[in-house]
Formats: sequence, structure tokens, C-alpha cells
Amino acid sequence: MILINLLPYREERRKRRKAAFFVGLGLAGLAGVGLVMAAYLTLEFLTQEQQAHNQFIQTEITRLEAQIKDISNLRSEIESLKSRQKAVEDLQTDRNTPVQLLNDLARLAPEGIYLTAIRQDNKLVTVSGIAQTNERVSEFLRNVSRGSEWLEKPDLIEVKLANVTTNSRDQRRLLDFSMKVSIKAPATESAPGAPAASGPKRT
Repeated sequence: MILINLLPYREERRKRRKAAFFVGLGLAGLAGVGLVMAAYLTLEFLTQEQQAHNQFIQTEITRLEAQIKDISNLRSEIESLKSRQKAVEDLQTDRNTPVQLLNDLARLAPEGIYLTAIRQDNKLVTVSGIAQTNERVSEFLRNVSRGSEWLEKPDLIEVKLANVTTNSRDQRRLLDFSMKVSIKAPATESAPGAPAASGPKRT
């Protein structure tokens, strides 16, 4: 027996194709939405990671700025301490200078030199005295120039004749001289408790 299909098969096939098209379109839409969601989530993750990295960098910058400020304050304190130390050292040096000055002058003044006045103006000292001869004055200048740890650059101001009355009321013709000398820092510190100058030398 022969079976004959009288249904409109073309219409049915068209419906099946149309349904398959819409199913594929839906699947493609779902895949597109999935891709968009995955891209969005990936970007969101990367954004959060970058923000966390930026926050870490900002925290480190703030910490370093605080350390830099502490270092700057520490340097200021160090400079202040150095200034105070220098002031104390200068004060100590200035306190010892008169003693060292008198010691040096008494030690370096040769026989025949009598010191009558010593005046200090900052680092410059003016020394006045009486000498028997010009040679004594020259020797005194050489001694100060070569043998002093505290004095340098002796400069003779003047030498003139002077009449000096001795204890026996006799007048002697001697030389009245004055010189300038500069104070310098000593090469080595003097031993503590060094004896002070006993006084100017007399002939």
C-alpha cells in the first residue's frame, strides 16, 4: 500500500528553520552577554587591583614623607648640637687663651726684654715693653714667629729710645717697643693644670 503525505511539508520545514534560527540567535545573545559580563568582571577586577596598588603606593609615599620630615628634623637637631658644641669649644678656647698667651710671652721673651703692657682685641694682641737692645727685640720677634703654638705673624710697630729710672734712681737709656701678634689655634692642647706665667722677665 502506498502512503501519501498530504500535509504542507514546506510550511513545516520553514517553521523548523525559523525556530532553529531563533534558538541560535538566543544562544548567540546569551554568549554575547556572557562575554560582556566576563569582560566587565575582568575590568572590575583589574580596576580594584590598580586601586589597591595606588593605595599602597600612596601609603608608602605618606610613610616616606614622614621619614623625610623626621630626617630633616634630625639634621636640624644635629646642626643645632654642632653649633652648641662649637660655641662651647670656642668658649673653652677663649677662657684658656689669656693663660696660654701669658705662658707663651713669658717663655719666648729673651733676657733683656721687659713686658709692660698686653692688650687683646679679638684675635689681635698688642704687646709693649722695654728692651736693652734692638737685637733683643729681633730675637723676641723670631721666638714668637717660630716657637709659639698660640701666636703667629708678629709685626713690630715701633721702637724708640726711652729713659728709664732704675731702683737706684739712675736713668738708663733703653728701647721702648711695641708689636702686634695674632692668636692662632694651638697644634696640640696644653696639658691641664699647666702653670701660669710667673710674670714678665726683668734684666
